[in-house]
Amino acid sequence: MSRKPTKSPAAKSKAPAKPVEVVGQTLERALDPLTSALKRAALKRADKLAHAFDREPAAAAAPAKADKSAMPVSPLAVPFPAMPPIAGVQLAVGRAGFYKHERDDLLVMAFPEGASAAGVFTRHGVGSAPVDWCKRHLEATKGEGARALVVNAGCANSFTGKPGADAVRRVAAGVAKRFDCRQRDVMVASTGVIGVLLDDTKITARLPELEQTLSADNWAAAARAIMTTDTFPKGSYAEAQIDGVTVRIGGICKGSGMIAPDMATMLAFVVTDAAISPAALQNLVNLYTRNTFNAVTVDGDRSTNDTLLLFATGQSGAPRISRAGDRRLADFRDKLEGVLMDLAHQLVRDGEGATKFIKITVTGADTAASARKIAKSIADSPLVKTAFAGEDANWGRIVMAVGKADEPVDRDSISVKFGPHWAAQDGLIAPTYDEVKMSAYMKQQELEVAVDVGVGRASSTVWTCDLTKRYVEINGDYRS
Repeated sequence: MSRKPTKSPAAKSKAPAKPVEVVGQTLERALDPLTSALKRAALKRADKLAHAFDREPAAAAAPAKADKSAMPVSPLAVPFPAMPPIAGVQLAVGRAGFYKHERDDLLVMAFPEGASAAGVFTRHGVGSAPVDWCKRHLEATKGEGARALVVNAGCANSFTGKPGADAVRRVAAGVAKRFDCRQRDVMVASTGVIGVLLDDTKITARLPELEQTLSADNWAAAARAIMTTDTFPKGSYAEAQIDGVTVRIGGICKGSGMIAPDMATMLAFVVTDAAISPAALQNLVNLYTRNTFNAVTVDGDRSTNDTLLLFATGQSGAPRISRAGDRRLADFRDKLEGVLMDLAHQLVRDGEGATKFIKITVTGADTAASARKIAKSIADSPLVKTAFAGEDANWGRIVMAVGKADEPVDRDSISVKFGPHWAAQDGLIAPTYDEVKMSAYMKQQELEVAVDVGVGRASSTVWTCDLTKRYVEINGDYRS
């Protein structure tokens, strides 16, 4: 925006820091009139499609659709944390109009010169225009010089071809002009209905207004602006020490359904005021995504738009760190992992229709990858998830899900435990099985299931939720 942003987010600490593996624009030419005409026609067609569901029978006006943002809050919700300003980042939210009801659906973040950026994205075969844009330009800039992030809810701009890519470029160009930076320094993310072209004019028209409302203390509003079927805003905050200097880490995310990240509908944006090189930042986000965002599942469906972006403003006063394995980053690494884990767990807690938060741990596997595949097989099984919804400790369904993973297991050694209660041991129903105690345990909102498959020493943990009738209701009328 015409003025540059001023240069003027909790998790338990873990044991000693784990060893970290060091994994290591020119202005666009004007479009010719024919191309411009084609794009305008495509935009009109997409807008017509997007509003096709707005029409009501001519005979009588139907009752207004409920504001989905007013859906009952998940019983597993956690309060939004106190998140103070993080030096170097400013935020603004507004209404672009991607929803029929009144709500903010647009977020802009501004970063100072010299900020670093890193990201992990969906590996979905279709992907989306915003994901393509971020991946391409992070690679081109090597994560140096990120100046802004713009996020919209209500339209995923996925499966929209070249017109979708052009819409993203125009959004980035509009923001770049106001931040006096290159288009490539603007990151873009979208969430919402797949197959609808983004009307970029809805975003660019609001930029002057957003310029006037940039604030360093706007995290809760930012988290609400990016929600779709979410029932509560999600945020996390922590402080860490780098060489004796306190640095802040804050993040927000959105996601409720279509959650099975594999990076990695999920968006997450985390900012720190630490001074960390882009290469080190990328190594950290790669390392900690696996056991956080990639270890949760709501319904087993990966989104086309999953995006995790991590920014470092360098405004804390702490020394600049260029290696992810630098021992001075020990506390920071633990706290960053904690923030990512907290955000990932909140996605599960807000799973569409969820009433149970479930931790599934598989041990005794041949390899870590095998343990992970078995755990995901259990977590994604509709039969297992509906049993949890019915508060039924149906360990037979657990065993079924173990077997269908097609990984090495010893049938006569498999053991299943619900919390402190054994359901099966050594391939048979446990001699201490107690239906009364088991039923009482299953009424809890937070559950743990432990499965040993008896062939090795590897393990893996995945978090999931139950599958209820409400999930069908939410997704049955998602577009309408």
